[in-house]
Amino acid sequence: MITTHLKRATLPALTIGVLALAGCGSNGDSQSSGAGDTGRGSGTVVTVSDASGRSVLVDSDGRALYVSDQEKSGKVLCTSGACGAIWTPLTVPDQNSLTVPPPLAPKLGTVARPDGTTQVTMAGRPLYTFSFDHSAGQVNGDGTKDSFDGTDFTWHVATPSGNVAAAETSPSAPSSSTPSTPSDNGGYSY
Repeated sequence: MITTHLKRATLPALTIGVLALAGCGSNGDSQSSGAGDTGRGSGTVVTVSDASGRSVLVDSDGRALYVSDQEKSGKVLCTSGACGAIWTPLTVPDQNSLTVPPPLAPKLGTVARPDGTTQVTMAGRPLYTFSFDHSAGQVNGDGTKDSFDGTDFTWHVATPSGNVAAAETSPSAPSSSTPSTPSDNGGYSY
């Protein structure tokens, strides 16, 4: 049995400040990102502060963005429908569709997914939303461990530094453990 460690933090007041301009440019397009996946196609990435004061990346809907330890240098491993059902790729029509505040621009890019869609990256790591973050402001996937198609993943909320949030996490952040069990599609249920 694999244990999923979830850190729960709420972004009570999305501290966007001067980054509020990033709400502009959302085209609302949604692109398919693979076998059963539906990518989020807004192309907007902004920085907000969570309840513990750390800076995290969110999409235009205020949903936290995540990276995995296993996907580095533009390597995309979360490609199955099972993985995409839990971790939704942040996709855009092309590199020019990204809307980001200037301080993030040098670290954000895109990578071609195996299905031909374009996924947004932070410091070379593909960005995803977590299906168990049910509303803006939730950060339930930080520290989650799961497995899809023979790859064991460890997920972290993305930060503006490009480092994984685990290294920047406040010790006061609450956490809980939820058991995961293998599902018939090779992934894990939550």
